[in-house]
Amino acid sequence: MNYAVRWTPEAEDQPAGLRVAATDRSAVTTAARRVDQLLGLDPTAQGEQRDGDDRLLFVPPLSVLFRVVTSARAAWVIAVGWSGRPV
Repeated sequence: MNYAVRWTPEAEDQPAGLRVAATDRSAVTTAARRVDQLLGLDPTAQGEQRDGDDRLLFVPPLSVLFRVVTSARAAWVIAVGWSGRPV
């Protein structure tokens, strides 16, 4: 199952801000790429269910709030933050 992965404008900016604050910037970049891979394969099988179609995925050091739109075969990344302590 392939899904299009889309990032809201707000979510697109968040990893860059996290990279600036991180001591291990490559870990943030690697995690963001992994998020794209996982959500592109089958977002309905990723993360934990939240309200409605929203889900929360942990790919350390990131946590990602996303929404699955099955009718459009798309996953929308809504917000990105630290999954724990900053790296």
